[in-house]
Amino acid sequence: MKQTMTQKILARHTGKSSVEPGENVWVNADVLMTHDICGPGTIGIFKQEFGPKARVWDPDKVVIVPDHYIWTEDAKARRNVDILREFAEEQGIKNYYDVGERYKGVCHIALPEEGHTRPGEVLFGTDSHTCTAGAFGEFATGIGNSDAAFVLGTGKLWVKVPETMRFVFHGKRPPYLMAKDLILTIIGDIGTDGATYRAMEFAGDGVMSLSVEERMTLCNMVIEAGGKNGVIEPDDVTQTFVRARTGKAFEPLHADPGAQYINEKEYDVSRLEPTVAKPHSPDNRALARELKGHKLNRAYLGSCTGGKIEDYQAAARILKGRRVKIETFVVPATTFVAKEIRRLKMDNETLYEIFEKAGCQMGEPGCQACLGGPQDTFARANGAEVVISSTNRNYPGRMGSPRAQIYLASPLTVAASALTGHITDPREFIG
Repeated sequence: MKQTMTQKILARHTGKSSVEPGENVWVNADVLMTHDICGPGTIGIFKQEFGPKARVWDPDKVVIVPDHYIWTEDAKARRNVDILREFAEEQGIKNYYDVGERYKGVCHIALPEEGHTRPGEVLFGTDSHTCTAGAFGEFATGIGNSDAAFVLGTGKLWVKVPETMRFVFHGKRPPYLMAKDLILTIIGDIGTDGATYRAMEFAGDGVMSLSVEERMTLCNMVIEAGGKNGVIEPDDVTQTFVRARTGKAFEPLHADPGAQYINEKEYDVSRLEPTVAKPHSPDNRALARELKGHKLNRAYLGSCTGGKIEDYQAAARILKGRRVKIETFVVPATTFVAKEIRRLKMDNETLYEIFEKAGCQMGEPGCQACLGGPQDTFARANGAEVVISSTNRNYPGRMGSPRAQIYLASPLTVAASALTGHITDPREFIG
Protein backbone atom coordinates (compact mmCIF):
# COMPACT_ATOMS: atom_id res chain seq x y z
CA MET A 1 0.00 0.00 0.00
CA LYS A 2 1.34 3.44 -1.01
CA GLN A 3 1.76 5.59 2.09
CA THR A 4 1.80 9.34 2.71
CA MET A 5 4.52 10.76 4.94
CA THR A 6 2.16 10.96 7.92
CA GLN A 7 1.07 7.35 7.43
CA LYS A 8 4.67 6.14 7.19
CA ILE A 9 5.71 7.91 10.41
CA LEU A 10 2.72 6.54 12.32
CA ALA A 11 3.23 3.05 10.90
CA ARG A 12 6.84 3.03 12.09
CA HIS A 13 5.72 4.04 15.56
CA THR A 14 3.12 1.30 15.75
CA GLY A 15 5.47 -1.44 14.57
CA LYS A 16 3.35 -2.02 11.46
CA SER A 17 4.36 -1.96 7.81
CA SER A 18 1.48 0.33 6.91
CA VAL A 19 -1.58 2.08 8.36
CA GLU A 20 -4.73 3.36 6.70
CA PRO A 21 -6.60 6.66 7.19
CA GLY A 22 -9.31 6.21 9.81
CA GLU A 23 -7.49 3.30 11.47
CA ASN A 24 -6.97 3.56 15.25
CA VAL A 25 -3.49 2.58 16.40
CA TRP A 26 -1.25 2.73 19.45
CA VAL A 27 1.52 5.20 18.63
CA ASN A 28 4.78 5.27 20.58
CA ALA A 29 6.01 8.77 21.45
CA ASP A 30 9.53 10.05 20.94
CA VAL A 31 8.92 13.32 22.81
CA LEU A 32 6.21 14.69 25.08
CA MET A 33 6.25 18.46 25.59
CA THR A 34 4.26 20.50 28.07
CA HIS A 35 4.37 24.05 29.44
CA ASP A 36 3.15 26.24 32.29
CA ILE A 37 -0.46 26.44 31.08
CA CYS A 38 -1.21 22.74 30.68
CA GLY A 39 1.66 21.16 32.59
CA PRO A 40 0.16 21.40 36.09
CA GLY A 41 -3.13 19.88 34.92
CA THR A 42 -1.29 17.10 33.11
CA ILE A 43 0.80 16.37 36.20
CA GLY A 44 -2.31 16.31 38.39
CA ILE A 45 -4.07 13.77 36.16
CA PHE A 46 -0.90 11.67 35.91
CA LYS A 47 -0.60 11.42 39.69
CA GLN A 48 -4.32 10.78 40.09
CA GLU A 49 -4.41 7.93 37.57
CA PHE A 50 -0.97 6.37 37.98
CA GLY A 51 -0.45 7.09 41.67
CA PRO A 52 1.25 9.84 43.70
CA LYS A 53 4.62 8.05 43.51
CA ALA A 54 4.40 7.00 39.85
CA ARG A 55 7.36 7.55 37.56
CA VAL A 56 7.14 8.88 34.02
CA TRP A 57 7.80 6.36 31.25
CA ASP A 58 11.08 7.99 30.18
CA PRO A 59 12.34 11.22 31.79
CA ASP A 60 14.72 11.83 28.88
CA LYS A 61 11.79 12.04 26.46
CA VAL A 62 9.83 14.62 28.47
CA VAL A 63 10.46 18.29 27.67
CA ILE A 64 8.98 21.02 29.87
CA VAL A 65 9.11 24.65 28.72
CA PRO A 66 7.48 27.40 30.80
CA ASP A 67 6.71 30.18 28.34
CA HIS A 68 3.14 31.51 28.43
CA TYR A 69 2.66 33.55 31.61
CA ILE A 70 6.23 34.26 32.64
CA TRP A 71 6.68 38.02 32.92
CA THR A 72 3.94 38.53 35.48
CA GLU A 73 3.45 38.98 39.21
CA ASP A 74 0.26 36.91 39.11
CA ALA A 75 0.56 34.44 42.01
CA LYS A 76 -1.33 31.61 40.30
CA ALA A 77 0.77 31.90 37.15
CA ARG A 78 3.94 31.79 39.22
CA ARG A 79 2.62 28.78 41.15
CA ASN A 80 2.23 26.92 37.85
CA VAL A 81 5.95 27.26 37.25
CA ASP A 82 6.66 26.07 40.80
CA ILE A 83 4.63 22.90 40.08
CA LEU A 84 6.65 22.23 36.92
CA ARG A 85 9.92 22.75 38.77
CA GLU A 86 8.96 20.39 41.59
CA PHE A 87 7.82 17.71 39.15
CA ALA A 88 10.96 17.95 37.04
CA GLU A 89 13.14 17.55 40.13
CA GLU A 90 11.05 14.67 41.46
CA GLN A 91 11.14 12.78 38.13
CA GLY A 92 14.72 13.57 37.10
CA ILE A 93 13.61 15.41 33.96
CA LYS A 94 16.72 17.09 32.56
CA ASN A 95 14.94 18.83 29.69
CA TYR A 96 13.23 21.35 31.94
CA TYR A 97 13.98 24.89 30.83
CA ASP A 98 13.31 26.79 34.02
CA VAL A 99 12.72 30.50 34.41
CA GLY A 100 16.11 32.05 35.06
CA GLU A 101 19.41 31.04 33.48
CA ARG A 102 17.88 28.10 31.58
CA TYR A 103 14.83 30.00 30.37
CA LYS A 104 14.23 29.59 26.64
CA GLY A 105 10.95 31.21 25.64
CA VAL A 106 8.18 29.97 23.35
CA CYS A 107 8.14 26.17 23.40
CA HIS A 108 7.59 25.68 19.66
CA ILE A 109 10.76 27.60 18.83
CA ALA A 110 12.75 26.36 21.82
CA LEU A 111 12.15 22.72 20.84
CA PRO A 112 14.04 22.92 17.52
CA GLU A 113 16.68 25.24 19.00
CA GLU A 114 17.51 22.54 21.54
CA GLY A 115 17.40 19.63 19.09
CA HIS A 116 14.11 18.09 20.22
CA THR A 117 12.55 18.08 16.73
CA ARG A 118 13.88 15.33 14.47
CA PRO A 119 12.75 13.86 11.13
CA GLY A 120 10.71 10.66 11.27
CA GLU A 121 9.76 11.04 14.93
CA VAL A 122 6.50 11.55 16.85
CA LEU A 123 6.08 14.61 19.06
CA PHE A 124 3.04 15.12 21.27
CA GLY A 125 2.59 18.45 23.03
CA THR A 126 -0.02 20.06 25.25
CA ASP A 127 -0.40 23.00 22.91
CA SER A 128 -2.28 23.21 19.64
CA HIS A 129 0.68 24.80 17.84
CA THR A 130 2.85 21.75 18.48
CA CYS A 131 2.16 21.11 14.79
CA THR A 132 4.96 23.65 14.09
CA ALA A 133 7.48 20.81 14.32
CA GLY A 134 6.02 19.12 11.24
CA ALA A 135 8.44 21.39 9.37
CA PHE A 136 11.12 18.88 10.36
CA GLY A 137 9.41 15.93 8.70
CA GLU A 138 7.88 14.50 11.85
CA PHE A 139 4.37 13.81 13.12
CA ALA A 140 3.77 16.60 15.63
CA THR A 141 0.38 17.34 17.11
CA GLY A 142 -1.29 18.98 20.08
CA ILE A 143 -3.09 16.90 22.69
CA GLY A 144 -5.10 17.56 25.85
CA ASN A 145 -4.04 17.14 29.46
CA SER A 146 -5.64 13.70 29.89
CA ASP A 147 -3.92 12.32 26.80
CA ALA A 148 -0.63 13.88 27.88
CA ALA A 149 -0.95 12.31 31.33
CA PHE A 150 -1.46 8.93 29.68
CA VAL A 151 1.66 9.45 27.54
CA LEU A 152 3.61 10.44 30.68
CA GLY A 153 2.73 7.11 32.22
CA THR A 154 2.91 4.79 29.21
CA GLY A 155 4.86 6.46 26.42
CA LYS A 156 2.12 5.87 23.88
CA LEU A 157 -1.24 7.18 22.72
CA TRP A 158 -4.30 5.83 20.87
CA VAL A 159 -4.42 7.80 17.61
CA LYS A 160 -6.72 7.77 14.60
CA VAL A 161 -4.66 7.96 11.41
CA PRO A 162 -5.63 11.17 9.57
CA GLU A 163 -6.31 11.55 5.88
CA THR A 164 -3.80 13.80 4.12
CA MET A 165 -4.43 16.97 2.13
CA ARG A 166 -1.57 18.08 -0.12
CA PHE A 167 -0.74 21.69 -0.95
CA VAL A 168 1.82 22.24 -3.71
CA PHE A 169 3.46 25.61 -4.32
CA HIS A 170 5.29 26.10 -7.60
CA GLY A 171 7.50 28.93 -8.76
CA LYS A 172 9.88 31.49 -7.33
CA ARG A 173 8.72 33.42 -4.28
CA PRO A 174 8.95 37.21 -4.70
CA PRO A 175 10.79 39.24 -2.02
CA TYR A 176 7.58 40.79 -0.65
CA LEU A 177 6.00 37.42 0.15
CA MET A 178 6.51 35.25 3.24
CA ALA A 179 5.29 31.87 4.44
CA LYS A 180 2.61 33.68 6.46
CA ASP A 181 1.07 34.86 3.20
CA LEU A 182 1.06 31.30 1.87
CA ILE A 183 -0.70 29.78 4.87
CA LEU A 184 -3.22 32.64 5.12
CA THR A 185 -4.00 32.04 1.44
CA ILE A 186 -4.68 28.36 2.13
CA ILE A 187 -6.81 29.03 5.20
CA GLY A 188 -8.76 31.63 3.26
CA ASP A 189 -9.44 29.01 0.59
CA ILE A 190 -10.45 26.06 2.77
CA GLY A 191 -11.73 27.78 5.93
CA THR A 192 -10.96 27.20 9.59
CA ASP A 193 -12.60 23.77 9.43
CA GLY A 194 -11.37 22.76 5.99
CA ALA A 195 -8.70 20.41 7.28
CA THR A 196 -10.42 19.13 10.42
CA TYR A 197 -8.53 16.07 11.69
CA ARG A 198 -6.49 15.88 8.52
CA ALA A 199 -2.78 16.05 7.86
CA MET A 200 -1.71 19.02 5.72
CA GLU A 201 1.33 18.19 3.63
CA PHE A 202 3.23 21.03 1.92
CA ALA A 203 5.31 20.40 -1.19
CA GLY A 204 6.70 21.89 -4.38
CA ASP A 205 9.72 24.02 -5.22
CA GLY A 206 7.97 27.04 -3.72
CA VAL A 207 8.00 25.25 -0.35
CA MET A 208 11.32 23.47 -0.54
CA SER A 209 13.06 26.76 -1.33
CA LEU A 210 11.86 28.13 2.01
CA SER A 211 14.18 28.28 5.00
CA VAL A 212 13.56 26.07 8.02
CA GLU A 213 12.04 28.98 9.95
CA GLU A 214 9.62 29.80 7.12
CA ARG A 215 8.61 26.13 6.90
CA MET A 216 7.86 26.29 10.62
CA THR A 217 5.47 29.18 9.98
CA LEU A 218 3.59 27.11 7.38
CA CYS A 219 3.15 24.14 9.70
CA ASN A 220 2.46 26.31 12.75
CA MET A 221 -0.90 27.49 11.45
CA VAL A 222 -2.38 24.22 10.17
CA ILE A 223 -4.37 24.10 13.40
CA GLU A 224 -6.07 27.32 12.29
CA ALA A 225 -7.58 25.23 9.48
CA GLY A 226 -8.51 22.45 11.90
CA GLY A 227 -5.57 20.27 10.88
CA LYS A 228 -4.31 17.39 12.98
CA ASN A 229 -0.74 17.95 11.84
CA GLY A 230 1.28 19.68 9.18
CA VAL A 231 4.30 18.10 7.53
CA ILE A 232 7.05 18.93 5.02
CA GLU A 233 9.39 16.38 3.49
CA PRO A 234 12.81 16.51 5.19
CA ASP A 235 15.61 17.48 2.81
CA ASP A 236 19.27 18.42 3.20
CA VAL A 237 18.28 21.82 4.60
CA THR A 238 16.24 20.13 7.31
CA GLN A 239 18.88 17.59 8.20
CA THR A 240 21.68 20.15 8.32
CA PHE A 241 19.63 22.27 10.73
CA VAL A 242 18.82 19.31 12.99
CA ARG A 243 22.31 17.80 13.04
CA ALA A 244 23.75 21.14 14.12
CA ARG A 245 21.59 20.95 17.25
CA THR A 246 21.58 17.29 18.31
CA GLY A 247 23.80 14.25 18.20
CA LYS A 248 20.83 11.89 18.40
CA ALA A 249 20.31 9.55 15.47
CA PHE A 250 17.18 9.92 13.36
CA GLU A 251 15.84 8.35 10.19
CA PRO A 252 13.95 10.58 7.75
CA LEU A 253 10.88 9.24 6.00
CA HIS A 254 9.34 10.28 2.69
CA ALA A 255 5.97 9.72 1.07
CA ASP A 256 5.72 6.90 -1.44
CA PRO A 257 5.38 7.98 -5.07
CA GLY A 258 1.71 7.55 -5.94
CA ALA A 259 0.51 7.88 -2.34
CA GLN A 260 -3.19 8.70 -2.08
CA TYR A 261 -4.32 12.12 -0.85
CA ILE A 262 -7.85 13.16 0.04
CA ASN A 263 -7.27 16.16 -2.23
CA GLU A 264 -4.44 18.21 -3.72
CA LYS A 265 -4.35 21.95 -4.35
CA GLU A 266 -1.71 23.76 -6.39
CA TYR A 267 -0.54 27.38 -6.27
CA ASP A 268 1.82 29.52 -8.32
CA VAL A 269 3.70 31.30 -5.53
CA SER A 270 4.97 33.97 -7.91
CA ARG A 271 1.38 35.16 -8.45
CA LEU A 272 0.35 35.40 -4.79
CA GLU A 273 0.12 38.73 -2.98
CA PRO A 274 0.64 39.93 0.61
CA THR A 275 -2.35 38.61 2.52
CA VAL A 276 -4.16 39.65 5.70
CA ALA A 277 -6.69 37.87 7.94
CA LYS A 278 -9.31 40.35 9.12
CA PRO A 279 -11.07 40.14 12.51
CA HIS A 280 -12.19 37.80 13.91
CA SER A 281 -11.01 34.67 12.11
CA PRO A 282 -7.85 33.47 10.29
CA ASP A 283 -9.99 32.59 7.25
CA ASN A 284 -11.45 36.11 6.92
CA ARG A 285 -8.97 36.79 4.17
CA ALA A 286 -8.19 39.89 2.15
CA LEU A 287 -5.22 41.16 0.19
CA ALA A 288 -3.18 43.82 1.95
CA ARG A 289 -3.71 46.25 -0.93
CA GLU A 290 -7.48 45.85 -0.60
CA LEU A 291 -7.33 47.07 3.01
CA LYS A 292 -5.28 50.20 2.35
CA GLY A 293 -6.53 53.00 4.59
CA HIS A 294 -7.77 50.78 7.44
CA LYS A 295 -6.45 52.66 10.46
CA LEU A 296 -4.42 50.97 13.19
CA ASN A 297 -3.12 52.02 16.60
CA ARG A 298 -0.89 49.05 17.44
CA ALA A 299 1.49 46.66 15.70
CA TYR A 300 2.95 43.47 17.17
CA LEU A 301 5.94 41.43 15.98
CA GLY A 302 6.30 38.23 17.96
CA SER A 303 5.07 34.72 18.89
CA CYS A 304 5.94 31.24 17.61
CA THR A 305 4.53 32.30 14.24
CA GLY A 306 6.22 35.66 13.78
CA GLY A 307 8.93 36.09 16.41
CA LYS A 308 11.80 34.14 14.83
CA ILE A 309 15.13 35.47 13.59
CA GLU A 310 14.11 35.66 9.93
CA ASP A 311 10.83 37.34 10.87
CA TYR A 312 12.85 40.15 12.42
CA GLN A 313 15.27 40.32 9.53
CA ALA A 314 12.27 40.78 7.24
CA ALA A 315 10.74 43.49 9.44
CA ALA A 316 14.08 45.29 9.71
CA ARG A 317 14.27 45.53 5.91
CA ILE A 318 11.17 47.71 6.07
CA LEU A 319 11.90 49.63 9.29
CA LYS A 320 15.56 50.52 8.73
CA GLY A 321 16.01 54.30 8.59
CA ARG A 322 12.32 54.98 9.23
CA ARG A 323 10.06 55.71 12.24
CA VAL A 324 6.84 53.94 13.17
CA LYS A 325 3.64 55.98 13.50
CA ILE A 326 1.87 53.68 15.97
CA GLU A 327 2.80 51.68 19.08
CA THR A 328 4.93 48.82 17.76
CA PHE A 329 6.07 45.95 19.94
CA VAL A 330 8.96 43.59 19.21
CA VAL A 331 8.76 40.46 21.39
CA PRO A 332 11.30 37.73 20.48
CA ALA A 333 10.09 34.14 20.66
CA THR A 334 13.12 32.91 22.60
CA THR A 335 16.18 34.11 24.48
CA PHE A 336 18.31 32.88 21.57
CA VAL A 337 16.35 35.03 19.13
CA ALA A 338 16.71 37.98 21.52
CA LYS A 339 20.49 37.54 21.53
CA GLU A 340 20.65 37.16 17.77
CA ILE A 341 18.80 40.39 17.03
CA ARG A 342 21.42 42.16 19.15
CA ARG A 343 24.21 40.44 17.18
CA LEU A 344 23.01 40.29 13.58
CA LYS A 345 23.61 43.39 11.52
CA MET A 346 21.99 44.96 8.50
CA ASP A 347 24.63 47.22 6.97
CA ASN A 348 26.23 48.83 10.05
CA GLU A 349 23.35 48.46 12.52
CA THR A 350 22.13 45.52 14.57
CA LEU A 351 18.51 44.50 14.17
CA TYR A 352 17.94 45.64 17.74
CA GLU A 353 19.31 49.10 16.93
CA ILE A 354 17.12 49.31 13.84
CA PHE A 355 14.02 48.55 15.89
CA GLU A 356 14.95 50.98 18.66
CA LYS A 357 15.71 53.81 16.23
CA ALA A 358 12.42 53.11 14.49
CA GLY A 359 10.62 53.70 17.80
CA CYS A 360 9.63 50.12 18.56
CA GLN A 361 9.09 48.95 22.14
CA MET A 362 11.24 45.91 22.93
CA GLY A 363 9.81 43.09 25.05
CA GLU A 364 11.15 40.07 26.89
CA PRO A 365 11.07 36.67 25.12
CA GLY A 366 7.93 34.60 25.51
CA CYS A 367 4.33 34.22 24.37
CA GLN A 368 3.35 37.53 25.96
CA ALA A 369 0.43 39.37 24.33
CA CYS A 370 -0.16 36.68 21.70
CA LEU A 371 -2.73 35.18 24.05
CA GLY A 372 -3.51 37.98 26.49
CA GLY A 373 -2.82 36.55 29.91
CA PRO A 374 -2.76 38.14 33.36
CA GLN A 375 -3.48 41.85 33.63
CA ASP A 376 0.21 42.76 33.81
CA THR A 377 1.28 40.64 30.84
CA PHE A 378 3.43 42.71 28.51
CA ALA A 379 1.49 44.63 25.85
CA ARG A 380 -1.86 43.25 26.95
CA ALA A 381 -4.67 45.02 25.08
CA ASN A 382 -6.68 47.32 27.35
CA GLY A 383 -9.57 48.35 25.15
CA ALA A 384 -10.63 48.86 21.57
CA GLU A 385 -7.17 48.60 20.00
CA VAL A 386 -6.90 47.93 16.28
CA VAL A 387 -3.86 45.69 15.99
CA ILE A 388 -1.91 44.24 13.10
CA SER A 389 0.06 41.25 14.34
CA SER A 390 2.43 38.55 13.12
CA THR A 391 0.75 36.07 15.51
CA ASN A 392 -1.58 33.21 14.59
CA ARG A 393 -5.06 33.89 16.05
CA ASN A 394 -7.42 36.84 16.03
CA TYR A 395 -10.65 35.79 17.72
CA PRO A 396 -12.16 38.23 20.28
CA GLY A 397 -10.06 38.38 23.43
CA ARG A 398 -7.06 36.55 22.01
CA MET A 399 -4.69 39.44 22.77
CA GLY A 400 -6.46 40.54 25.93
CA SER A 401 -9.49 42.71 25.26
CA PRO A 402 -12.56 41.22 23.57
CA ARG A 403 -13.09 44.64 21.98
CA ALA A 404 -9.76 44.64 20.17
CA GLN A 405 -9.73 44.23 16.39
CA ILE A 406 -6.84 41.96 15.37
CA TYR A 407 -5.49 41.68 11.83
CA LEU A 408 -3.01 38.89 11.07
CA ALA A 409 -0.24 39.41 8.55
CA SER A 410 3.38 38.64 7.71
CA PRO A 411 6.20 40.50 9.49
CA LEU A 412 6.77 42.46 6.27
CA THR A 413 3.16 43.64 6.17
CA VAL A 414 3.13 44.37 9.92
CA ALA A 415 6.29 46.48 9.61
CA ALA A 416 5.00 48.39 6.58
CA SER A 417 1.72 49.07 8.37
CA ALA A 418 3.52 50.26 11.51
CA LEU A 419 5.22 52.94 9.40
CA THR A 420 2.02 54.32 7.94
CA GLY A 421 -0.52 53.76 10.73
CA HIS A 422 -2.84 51.88 8.42
CA ILE A 423 -2.79 48.49 6.73
CA THR A 424 -0.14 48.72 4.05
CA ASP A 425 1.08 46.41 1.30
CA PRO A 426 4.85 45.92 1.86
CA ARG A 427 5.40 46.43 -1.88
CA GLU A 428 5.09 50.13 -1.12
CA PHE A 429 8.53 49.80 0.54
CA ILE A 430 10.15 46.89 -1.28
CA GLY A 431 9.88 45.63 -4.83
